[in-house]
Amino acid sequence: MKLIIRNAALLLLAVASLSACKDKDAEKKIAALEARLSELEGTKTTSPSPVAAPQPVQAEETKPEGPVANIQFEKVEHDFGTITEGQKVSYTYKFKNTGNAPLIIQSAQPSCGCTVPEWSKEPIPVGGEGFVKAEFDSKGKPNAQNKTITVTANTFPKQTTLRFKAMVLPTAPIQ
Repeated sequence: MKLIIRNAALLLLAVASLSACKDKDAEKKIAALEARLSELEGTKTTSPSPVAAPQPVQAEETKPEGPVANIQFEKVEHDFGTITEGQKVSYTYKFKNTGNAPLIIQSAQPSCGCTVPEWSKEPIPVGGEGFVKAEFDSKGKPNAQNKTITVTANTFPKQTTLRFKAMVLPTAPIQ
């Protein structure tokens, strides 16, 4: 019986490791499962724990010399509340350039393909106002949703993260 449980656990570990696709979290989970299996068997594992690949060191962003644009959003978070799956909703984040140079948005990158951003394409003068609009398509996205849009501009810091959430009621029961 013990042999059957051990073989089943090893098979489960093998399947998990093949489907991990070098995902660091999956590797950690596999290592934890192997350690737990060893505890249950009453033996110590001799396999080394996975070593995390070195992360690239990012240089700290330094404030540029001279005049800099500053983006000040009225709000950076929005709650769509409860919507029905398949519904498209949108929200416009308004901002003002409170810096001392014209503001140029280089990109607005959504965290998911279900979100389409639009933004002010022309330079925003000092004291001027602009927008970033987020359109969220809830088709195939039931339950709680938390999404982001990363706005990159000639500001300090370069990136600002906008967030929105929604509770999406499924149109059909989840099976």
